[in-house]
Amino acid sequence: MIYLALAIICSASIALIFKYSESSNTNRYAITTTNYFTAFMVSLLMILLRGLLTGVEKEIPFLEDFSLVYSGNQTLLTPYGSMLWGVLIGSVAGAFFFLSFIYYQKSVKEYGVGISGTIAKLGILIPMLFSVIVWKEFPTAIQVVGIALSLVSILIVNLSPKSLEKLDFKPIIMLLFVFGGLAEFSTKIYQKYGLNEYKDIFLFAVFFVAFSISAYYTVRAKRKVTRKDLLTGFAVGIPNLFSSYFLILSLDTINTSVAFPVYSAGSIVLINIGGFLLFREKVARKNQVAILLTVIALVLINL
Repeated sequence: MIYLALAIICSASIALIFKYSESSNTNRYAITTTNYFTAFMVSLLMILLRGLLTGVEKEIPFLEDFSLVYSGNQTLLTPYGSMLWGVLIGSVAGAFFFLSFIYYQKSVKEYGVGISGTIAKLGILIPMLFSVIVWKEFPTAIQVVGIALSLVSILIVNLSPKSLEKLDFKPIIMLLFVFGGLAEFSTKIYQKYGLNEYKDIFLFAVFFVAFSISAYYTVRAKRKVTRKDLLTGFAVGIPNLFSSYFLILSLDTINTSVAFPVYSAGSIVLINIGGFLLFREKVARKNQVAILLTVIALVLINL
């Protein structure tokens, strides 16, 4: 649970830094690009320092390696297979990460922050459902109650009667839900079959691909990039990397159906507390209720 708590702290830090950058009228694309650049460079540094690229030999063909793991005849992929798996899944995940960001921006413009935030957060339903259906990771009865409370807290924080009036399940909303959920699910897919020792390679692939796509959009936007944009991006990049890093580690000991709702709801709680302490934002009554529900959910899930 310690790794999950660290992932939540890192996730909340990202939102709080972005909250600061929004109030400073900065270039979001430039911040995002710098953020991904920082994350993939730190990942590369960790790979080099740990010597992950040296001494790894191809023991068996990758497809045979994966077939043995998938059939249950082998627990995890070999070191070589884990490296290749990290690059493959990480590259796809990088595209999902950026696409979810793009559709979040479009959704905010058309539907507002309330609906967009809710749909983005509810994307956790995808890894939750897949983990139950495919890998039979069933939560206990008490944990189910905790999961339900955490999902309710997400709805309470993000939705209002006014925002519901705008709700119309058009392609933008559905794509936001799907891409956001698949981005989260990719973390579980790597962890399920790859060796944790090679998670840095997975994270490098994720953030390098996301950086490449984001850099293209930044150049195309032709907006002025300031020093503040770059510094904010660097500040976001570190917690962005380690939120995924610690989440992968937490999935070794916590069921996906439990970890993702706790991760999402816990981040919301810390964001609200951080907003109050750092930006003197008033915590609305409904958010206070959501925080209380999340605390109860965390207690139930850990029983």
